[in-house]
Amino acid sequence: MTDSDTGPSGAGHDGSGAAETAVYTHGHHAAVLRSHTWRTAENSAAYLLGELRPAMRVLDIGCGPGTITADLAALVPEGRVTGLDAAPGVLERARAAAEERGLRNVDFATGDVHALSYPDGAFDVVHAHQVLQHVGDPVGALREMRRVCAPGGIVAARDADYGAMFWYPSEDEAGDVPEGGDGGADDAGGTPGARGTLAEWLRLYRRVARANGGEPDAGRRLHAWARESGLREVTASASTWCFATAEERAWWSGLWAERTLASAFAATAVEGGHTTPERLRALAEAWHEWGAREDGWFTVPHGEILARA
Repeated sequence: MTDSDTGPSGAGHDGSGAAETAVYTHGHHAAVLRSHTWRTAENSAAYLLGELRPAMRVLDIGCGPGTITADLAALVPEGRVTGLDAAPGVLERARAAAEERGLRNVDFATGDVHALSYPDGAFDVVHAHQVLQHVGDPVGALREMRRVCAPGGIVAARDADYGAMFWYPSEDEAGDVPEGGDGGADDAGGTPGARGTLAEWLRLYRRVARANGGEPDAGRRLHAWARESGLREVTASASTWCFATAEERAWWSGLWAERTLASAFAATAVEGGHTTPERLRALAEAWHEWGAREDGWFTVPHGEILARA
């Protein structure tokens, strides 16, 4: 494994200097990283695995703590995988994950998906998981991914769709909606003193993500973005994460309760005037209440695309 802290970054091959304009909504709080390190190629990139061959060169954009990156490296033992992220700090965890597994065909670098400093056709596979929802120009990002992909190579992307998330019991089904509504009014602060609900949390998240310049409902848009970017032979699919066992509910609800109170999302939500600390505490409690329900179920739908460069 090799390191490149200051690897590909800055202006693109044409010197345009295109740069990210959106703010990453989640940040890298410990609760966020616990969620990201749970991800594997199997649970987060299964749609891509059948396309991999042992000697492929793979670029994993937005690699975060590198668990998916390491899995991809193990699947192309005669090839090489580069994990790319805009945040240098998280790459230390990625390197540690690769070293722990004894992988020698993987390296990590910082960079911006809008301006990749790799030559045209440098990779056989260019992959991005949960990236396009957070960037200011997803079509431009896909064009840059296509540029660094070899002719006939594969561009792959998977993103959640927040607007399509669903859970059981919902607040009205559980009888938890207080008289006068669910406390999730579309104004920035919600209804002071009202009980928090996951519906209010979802509205707040989508509002904050869009204010940050992203698109939280990216999953349903991937196919359109891919076609607009000029990619060909685009295959669209969908898959989900489902949290329903007691252990899964405790993990998922605990993560989001903590993220609602202490992550970059929480800070931006308050500083941007979208809500108040009081409402965030109510929403964190709503997550804990849902997680404690024996019949609880939460599903995260994802859109996926495989395309030829």
